[in-house]
Amino acid sequence: MTDGKGDAARSRLPREWVAAALRRERAKAGISLSELAKRAGIAKSTLSQLEAATGNPGIETLWALAVALGVPFSVLVESPAPAVTVIRAGEGPTMHAEQASYAGTLLSPGPAGVRRDIYHGAMEPGSARESDAHIPGSVEHLVVSTGRLLAGPRGETVELAAGDYMSYRGDVPHLYEALEPGTTFVLVMQHS
Repeated sequence: MTDGKGDAARSRLPREWVAAALRRERAKAGISLSELAKRAGIAKSTLSQLEAATGNPGIETLWALAVALGVPFSVLVESPAPAVTVIRAGEGPTMHAEQASYAGTLLSPGPAGVRRDIYHGAMEPGSARESDAHIPGSVEHLVVSTGRLLAGPRGETVELAAGDYMSYRGDVPHLYEALEPGTTFVLVMQHS
């Protein structure tokens, strides 16, 4: 079923933000396009398209690039922040998983000197969102808003209900899996 909403949600993350961030962070790291593509395990042509603002990356691709660059995910998707920020429900830079019914909306990237990001996540039952390890020292803090969620490091997952909180290492492979329709949660990623 196509209602156009999926396309609108995907377009909330301006390609220009991602392109500029990738070029900036790759230059800071002093690595070539080929080397970054190799480290992230993606095709050089894909990275070239992303840096030219013509590609439409999935969340997995951006996570792989963030890990390869050694930066928090939000560095690749953040926009300039005004003095007062209001993000209405259903708005904000949203990324969709390629392999699961998962959408993550960046609510607040960590400001300079603070290495934490805040996301709103929404999932539907079906496939689990498998996440590779993030940069070393990452810790995830999770609060379930609605529904039920299975989450945590692989082999140590815990079932959570609305109102439950959990923290765990984000620098090891981990997952999220909705156990009820309409599952939502707030995720705070802390990077050391």
